[in-house]
Amino acid sequence: MAIKEGDKIPSATLMEITEAGPAPVSTSDLLAGKKVALFAVPGAFTPTCSAQHVPSYVNNAEALKSKGIDEIVCVSVNDAFVMGAWGKNLGAEGTVRMVGDGNGELTSALGLEMDGSKFGLGTRSQRYSMIVNDGVVEKLNVEEGGAYEVSSAEHMLGQL
Repeated sequence: MAIKEGDKIPSATLMEITEAGPAPVSTSDLLAGKKVALFAVPGAFTPTCSAQHVPSYVNNAEALKSKGIDEIVCVSVNDAFVMGAWGKNLGAEGTVRMVGDGNGELTSALGLEMDGSKFGLGTRSQRYSMIVNDGVVEKLNVEEGGAYEVSSAEHMLGQL
């Protein structure tokens, strides 16, 4: 069953690149005591994700923060190295925290997996965004297959 508004984000361990190398980050540490704009993409370096989705959050970071967002987090079923390189490539460093869900642990716990095997991607995350306040989902925007509309930063700004 997929997560819904009002639910607490399940416990999962994600990975991110730090100056010291890859490091685990728990969802509780990532989300506790903050209002977070969390969004997920099917894959790093993929066309829509690179050309539109992440840039929408990079370009609207200040506007989101002015409306009460403490941190912006991008999650993908990719490893931390790929997420770090992708964030650097897109100029997201210091604006969007790029976190890898390499084993799909969070994606599965949220019930938001998709089968990307016809594209050679295997099991990935659906495209979505959510506003998470102290670990609880306030707003959830899950895209229909292949769409990119409700998970954008521009859509989220209208929800704050």
